[in-house]
Amino acid sequence: MADDTTPGTKFKRVMLKISGEALMGDQGFGLHPPTVERIAQEVKSVHDLGVEICMVIGGGNIFRGLQGSAQGMERTTADYMGMLATVMNALGMQSALEGLGVFTRVISAIPMDQVCEPYIRRRAVRHLEKKRVCIFAAGTGNPYFTTDTAAALRASEMACEAIFMGKQVDGIYDSDPKQNADAKRFDRISYDDVLQKNLKVMDAAAIALARDNKMPLIVFSLDEPGGFRGILAGKGTYTTVHA
Repeated sequence: MADDTTPGTKFKRVMLKISGEALMGDQGFGLHPPTVERIAQEVKSVHDLGVEICMVIGGGNIFRGLQGSAQGMERTTADYMGMLATVMNALGMQSALEGLGVFTRVISAIPMDQVCEPYIRRRAVRHLEKKRVCIFAAGTGNPYFTTDTAAALRASEMACEAIFMGKQVDGIYDSDPKQNADAKRFDRISYDDVLQKNLKVMDAAAIALARDNKMPLIVFSLDEPGGFRGILAGKGTYTTVHA
């Protein structure tokens, strides 16, 4: 690891990927403001360490393109609707972060200048250098690609040192720990093993992109208070996926 990492953590710049469902709390749909606020507090605690933070948030709490397609909607249209849902989530998180005094930019792969910035890589890098949180919205801007792939792509473009994936469980298991009490958690696992064991951590395109760019993936529980900050310091329970 480089010598210029931030004191108190092993990382200088990271990508945080969370699902849209993480924002809906117990209400089953949409945005749950107290939950958004709690996650924003987690992000702020890491930002306060001086870590540069990128974020990608899914849109499944509002609209999931694959489900729309399965119900008969044309896939490309359904995926674009899902991309717009991620913009709504990004704006909600931006509002929460800025309410905590954290300067934030929402950067969309689909231009919508009155709402957020268009994606320009060099401008996004400059925002990070100025310690602004950058939330990348609208996926990659292309249908048939998930927000997991967008996270792997933007993390690589922004020269992040790792992708942190906040889940409802504290790592990757060989089966669903909520259904199998004997499920085994992996401390470390390779991307190849994730694919071979069909562990459903990220979609195959995202895994291939992260693996080819030797981008570590750290899977941890977003429900654990202080978990994000702790994991960055190498503490807590998590799974590391390596190339």
